[in-house]
Amino acid sequence: MNAGVLILGGSEATRLPGKLELATGDVPMIVRVLRNFDGAPETWIAGKGTFPPGSDAALPAPMAIDRWSRRGPLAGMLTTMARMRSRWVFAVAGDAPFLDAAFAERLEAARAPGDEAVVPARERDGQTQLEPLAALYDRLAFVREGLPVLRSGNGALRAVIDRLRARLVPAGDPAVFANVNTPADYEALRAALASGEPA
Repeated sequence: MNAGVLILGGSEATRLPGKLELATGDVPMIVRVLRNFDGAPETWIAGKGTFPPGSDAALPAPMAIDRWSRRGPLAGMLTTMARMRSRWVFAVAGDAPFLDAAFAERLEAARAPGDEAVVPARERDGQTQLEPLAALYDRLAFVREGLPVLRSGNGALRAVIDRLRARLVPAGDPAVFANVNTPADYEALRAALASGEPA
């Protein structure tokens, strides 16, 4: 893949504290996600601080500490993109262990001249549902449009995407986007890993 990778690793996990350090196979979840993108030209983690020693030692990627606290993924993405060099950045949640470089490459292949984002989307109940934390962004355009959204007090990634020239592509198998927010989600993940298939 040609894009840099930005892993969101600073969420306030109130329903499952410490979820990014939970075991996925033989490594913590955040480490698994990072390894899914081996070979990326650069990988950064957007976070609120260091991880426990066991996870920290296995994370060779640099971390950007959120400049704006408690402002959600947008704050972490803006803070981190300001330090990255890649023009195109694939953003992925740190608790999405089934997204990988092959998925990011599919979005890269879909990108056309003039695009500022390539975002997976699906129709659900008559509405378009986006996957903004599994999307490809023109870093400079995202910072340009993301800062005004953050300063407005909104902070929603959808609000940023609406300001970008975004190409929506079919999301495909929804199981690929499975993330871990609750103990039940984690049990489903463990079962999926044991069977070798996404949850």
